[in-house]
Amino acid sequence: MMQIRPVSDLRNKYPEVERIVIEQQQPVFLTKNGYGSMVVLSMERYAALTGSIEAKLDEADAAAERDPVRLTGEEVFGNVRAHIREKKKV
Repeated sequence: MMQIRPVSDLRNKYPEVERIVIEQQQPVFLTKNGYGSMVVLSMERYAALTGSIEAKLDEADAAAERDPVRLTGEEVFGNVRAHIREKKKV
């Protein structure tokens, strides 16, 4: 079940919020003045969500260092669009 709480719960009910985040491995969505403000995650959960992204960015950085060719944003997105169009034809 999604946990939505006021940001004041971090101060007033920290042990309860921590239990949800750590033991239940669930994110807690915090609101301020009725609007979404932030999400609290355990470090393990955050690492699981972002670990593969960090690894892929590191791979891209390494590849960029080895390849002197540089493309503009327009060229990159043009290539992506062309690739998507080709996939749709198949």
